[in-house]
Amino acid sequence: MDVLMPQLGETVAEGTLTIWHKAVGDTVENGELLFEIGTDKVEMEVPAPVSGVLAAINVEAGVTVDVGTVLAVIDDGKSDAATPATSTSAPAPVAVPAPAASSEPARDPSLRLSPVVRKLVAENNLDPAHIPGTGRNGRIKKSDVLAFMRDAPAAPGQTSAPAAPPITSPVAPPVAPVAALKSGAGRTVIPFNRIRQMTAEHMVRSKTVSPHVAQGVEVDFSRIDKVRTEKGAAWKAREGFSLTYLPFIARAVCDAISEFPNINAHVEGDNLVVYEQVNLSIAVDLNFEGLVAPVIRNASAMTAVEIARAVADLAGRARSGQLTQEDHQGATYTISNNGSFGTLFTTPIINQPQVGILSADAITKRPWVVTVDGEDLMAIRPVGLLTQSFDHRAIDGAYSAAFLRRLKEIIETKDWRAALP
Repeated sequence: MDVLMPQLGETVAEGTLTIWHKAVGDTVENGELLFEIGTDKVEMEVPAPVSGVLAAINVEAGVTVDVGTVLAVIDDGKSDAATPATSTSAPAPVAVPAPAASSEPARDPSLRLSPVVRKLVAENNLDPAHIPGTGRNGRIKKSDVLAFMRDAPAAPGQTSAPAAPPITSPVAPPVAPVAALKSGAGRTVIPFNRIRQMTAEHMVRSKTVSPHVAQGVEVDFSRIDKVRTEKGAAWKAREGFSLTYLPFIARAVCDAISEFPNINAHVEGDNLVVYEQVNLSIAVDLNFEGLVAPVIRNASAMTAVEIARAVADLAGRARSGQLTQEDHQGATYTISNNGSFGTLFTTPIINQPQVGILSADAITKRPWVVTVDGEDLMAIRPVGLLTQSFDHRAIDGAYSAAFLRRLKEIIETKDWRAALP
């Protein structure tokens, strides 16, 4: 039976085989771990589709191939004719895994590193011998490295570890310009890790491609604040996480987009592709080690409660390195939430190929003019700025302003009590 490169996501056309867990001639069981594939963001374990003997390996570890490529052949005893043909080619691929393994620590099988992990270790100048692995047989996964960096970000012994130089060599090309710089008196050189490199590339491209314009509105969050005050404690006891403003803002965004659909779109060439379904991307900070924006699919069909749970799930998996490739795909609009850091306003950069992104900044108590029985009075209200950056190729200022005005109206007037159990 042919073993094919699986589809990593709905728009992914290729994948990198990172490591084989079996060699030619090994017996494999249906569902047993056979190999791993991945990208710079995601690692995925792939089990054997059938029981049998691994008759051939056609693609060596570290090679990127198209989805559907035959990676290996398993003799399951049902296709006798296929085995001799593939077995003749088996000796050549068999020799491939050995050199790859020799570039990693040989003293412990658990220190075999996938390219994704190897790159992350090298970019941060870490010694893998010091990183506890939680993978199969103690292998180090990307989430293990991220956890190690979070818990021990400045371990002095790591920068001088003898294992770092040989691990760095496979990834020298991407960081060659930075490698020439050295820390010295009065300065420290910090090479970009892969997430930072990808963020930099995307941000520069976005600012180059899209003429950015930013608009903001001040919003009175009193109605949402009352609901959070009344139901926050019971919510946290039941759900296990705090009830923030974000799910209410996200639900209001979906409501406003239903009236201003051109906000929920992509630019493709000279066309604006407008989507009925809102796939909402939520920017998540990785403890100051980078930024990712996983996607809540069909958020427009969710309640505020369902969005809150989806946000908590994505944020937790993002910070533990457990997001999948599909979690990053298909977004049609993005929300960036900087409010917890106390920012007054932010002008975010559009997540290509989208045409808009909203920043929700700090909500603080301020003097606010309210009208009661026709009389203007001064009150203290929780107020915050919502700022939208939009692509002026696709949207004009009046359209964006009308969307923001409607978003403000929804947040300030909707019966949010009814949105929570």
